[in-house]
Amino acid sequence: MRAINPWINFNGNAEEAFTFYKSVFGGEFTKIVRFKDIASAEFQVAEIEANKIMYIAFPIGKNNVLIANDVPEFMGRVNESENRSKILVSAESREEAEHIFNGLSAGGDIEGPIGDSPWGSYAGMFRDKYGIEWIVEFDPNHS
Repeated sequence: MRAINPWINFNGNAEEAFTFYKSVFGGEFTKIVRFKDIASAEFQVAEIEANKIMYIAFPIGKNNVLIANDVPEFMGRVNESENRSKILVSAESREEAEHIFNGLSAGGDIEGPIGDSPWGSYAGMFRDKYGIEWIVEFDPNHS
């Protein structure tokens, strides 16, 4: 298996969320496709959807890519309160884990404060201000 990359659906705020994620992780988006970029006679795009994100890719770390899109309004809203999935970030140090945890959890709901876990890692869990659930962990035994 080459890679597993999380793909998140948003209700029109994918670009805002990814700009926030970029402010924490650093780096650049490798691809942004808006709905207007794929519009054609066969695939008409409503004006309200034109600038929304059809596909955005954001590399994080050496081998990971976070991907997302906005769900067009005609398809209905994504339930932001359901447990869609969690994104696990494996940090290279306690300091990096704290930086990522504190940055991404700002404005969100902390479900498990970052600290030493019973299984020997340094970890915390939260739902960010966009409803996405994250686990940030540093495991000194897997460096």
